[in-house]
Amino acid sequence: DRCVFNSTELNDIQYIRSYYYNKLELIRFDSNVGKYVGYTELGVKNAEIWNNIPSQIASEAAQREVYCLNNVGNDY
Repeated sequence: DRCVFNSTELNDIQYIRSYYYNKLELIRFDSNVGKYVGYTELGVKNAEIWNNIPSQIASEAAQREVYCLNNVGNDY
C-alpha cells in the first residue's frame, strides 16, 4: 500500500495497493482509476473478478481516506 500526494487535501491524495510475485506487479488498485488493473494474465483475470464485487471496490476506495488521509500529515 502506498499514498501519493502533493498536499493534505483528500482530492490531492492517490491510494495505490499493488500485489507482487517475484518482483513482478500482478495487479493494482488505484483510487484515481477506481478499480483494479491487471498487468499479467493472472492479474487481468483477478481484476475482472474483483472489479465485480462492489463491496471490495468500496473497501479499497475508502482506504484513501482511512489509510492515507490519516497518515499524510505525518509525512507532509
